[in-house]
Amino acid sequence: QVHLVESGGGLVQPGGSLRLSCAVSGFTVSGNVMGWYRQAPGKLREWVARIGRGDTTEYVDDVKGRFTISRDNAKNTVYLQMNSLKPDDTAVYSCRHLGSIGDYWGQGTQVTVSS
Repeated sequence: QVHLVESGGGLVQPGGSLRLSCAVSGFTVSGNVMGWYRQAPGKLREWVARIGRGDTTEYVDDVKGRFTISRDNAKNTVYLQMNSLKPDDTAVYSCRHLGSIGDYWGQGTQVTVSS
């Protein structure tokens, strides 16, 4: 069975940092496209970052230069390092794999940026 489990969210002050983790079971993250999404209160879910098969990365404009997506193949885990956090980054963050085996999401982890 496929499972994606996020962790690492929490409350952080503006300007602070968090690292989110997405632990995957049921398939290997190596060579697969993995993404991070977020949904803020009262807003639609939006795509945040993606890491491709060749470890190419893409980001929504709002997080470029602040967020970094990466993966550890040995731990079968995908990360989202978030720096210089802003109150507008407050959301539930979820990881996703959309591929030939199906469309899988984690349950999400809450990130709150507030003083």
